[in-house]
Amino acid sequence: MPRKRPAKNFVNLGYSQMVERKLPVVLVKWYDYTNWLLDRIDAFPKNQRFIFGQRMADLALGILEKLIEATYSREKAGLLREANRKMEVLRWLVRMAKDRQILTTRQYEFSSEKLAECGKMVGGWRKQAGASSGAPGQPG
Repeated sequence: MPRKRPAKNFVNLGYSQMVERKLPVVLVKWYDYTNWLLDRIDAFPKNQRFIFGQRMADLALGILEKLIEATYSREKAGLLREANRKMEVLRWLVRMAKDRQILTTRQYEFSSEKLAECGKMVGGWRKQAGASSGAPGQPG
């Protein structure tokens, strides 16, 4: 009996294959950042894992969902606006985790860089989506 091939979706692809499939770069970068963040959350002290960790993980995964939805949706602007809003909340939670010494300064700096990079990409994608839908002046 022949072996079944794995489904052709981005989860089974490596980074270079994801880029080749023309997936938005921000989706690939956010996937990598979320993977990194989930590893850090696993190392949080038990009492903080439920306070900060769960909320941070939920936000990061929620943003990933919004970016995936936007990839395959015609109505991208609203999804990207929601992803951007969630990124802002995550920025504040990451900052508080650093202030409470749950994240190291180095981890905080790395996280801040990735959040800023992805935030700029989402903003650019949102502007492009707004322009292509014929509504360039949509309020954010």
